Amino acid sequence: MQFGILGVDYQRADLNIRDYISFTDQKKMDFFHLAEEKGMEQVMILSTCNRSEVYYCFESETQKEQMKALYKSMFPDLNLDVYLREMEGEEAYSYLFRVTAGLESMVLGEDQILGQVKNAIDFSRTMGHSKKELNKIVRDAITCAKKIKTKFHISEKPLSVGYIGIQEAKKACGIKGKTVLIIGSGNTAVLALRYLNEEGAGEIFLCSRTLAHAGKIQKQFQNIKIIRYEQRYDTICQCDLVVSATASPHLVVKKENVNLSHSTVFLDLATPRDIDQTLDQYPQVKLINLDNLQKISRENLKERERLCKESSQLIEEFKRETLEWLKVSRMDETIQSLQERCQEIAQDSYHYLSQKMDLEDREKKLLKKVLNASLQRMIREPIQELKQLDTKEKQDTYKKIVHQLFQI
Repeated sequence: MQFGILGVDYQRADLNIRDYISFTDQKKMDFFHLAEEKGMEQVMILSTCNRSEVYYCFESETQKEQMKALYKSMFPDLNLDVYLREMEGEEAYSYLFRVTAGLESMVLGEDQILGQVKNAIDFSRTMGHSKKELNKIVRDAITCAKKIKTKFHISEKPLSVGYIGIQEAKKACGIKGKTVLIIGSGNTAVLALRYLNEEGAGEIFLCSRTLAHAGKIQKQFQNIKIIRYEQRYDTICQCDLVVSATASPHLVVKKENVNLSHSTVFLDLATPRDIDQTLDQYPQVKLINLDNLQKISRENLKERERLCKESSQLIEEFKRETLEWLKVSRMDETIQSLQERCQEIAQDSYHYLSQKMDLEDREKKLLKKVLNASLQRMIREPIQELKQLDTKEKQDTYKKIVHQLFQI
């Protein structure tokens, strides 16, 4: 049994291509059925916005080529040769472990992929297409990813400048229960609003040049209060935190129009800048802008990269254990047959001796125990040798010998 991977990911194909080659559940089931017809009964499909990959077990080069042809046949209107990535053996094992741990993700070290891999193997197993080997390989990758997450906390180093900005504001003034003004109604403003709600912000005001845009946001976040754009300076005086994220080419908060009587944090998430940078001349003002946030984001990315390199050693350890298990598991059927043959011989011997001898119940139990233990002891060393065989050729040779010697 060999392990292979075939598919397309964000590194080789843009979003339009990835959208086209995504797998619905029905398409996955069709694929499973067609693969089974080719003799490949262990298949998992991982289909996300960033990748559409097939993880499978195969026995020959012919099956590997059949899998490739099958994948391409699912998307006949596209020449996939320029996008396809193919791997097998140790390269494939390493890749699966890295994918599951988020080390091959567009956002390095993200956690979402772990749940997606779990769902993929669960779906495959439910459909009857993940047996002992594939299930073991993927479950080991999941266990490894969980350990990496617990040990290295890679995803806890935020890269989103919006999220970092809210966290920096939280350090500066706290957010829970605080009064906040958000200026803007685009995606960045909505994201900031979501983070503020998660942090338990108190009264939240929102203003936008277009009231209709602000109204749409209020349908999502009913706790916010809409104010007119012209009222922003009056509202700033009431706020502990001001977040600005507009697409304006000019300043929307000018120093000369701001009259503060208390400490206020200004978070500028806009490019070009929304907030007058000279505001930080006021002692009661803390100004946070994209320059600060992007620097933190770059530092966090470097830290993620460092932690990912450290976690690679853990992946190698888990991978070696998986490969060792797979190597031994190829002999499981032979070892089990050998043990069953010994049990059969012991049982036959017990029946013969118990009929020839007048034994009490205690002596019968002892006889049965001694016969079983003796025969198991006889095959203990051979079994250990079978477990140490490191190539398929040796394993096949020894299987044949054992079957002949013990008439299995």
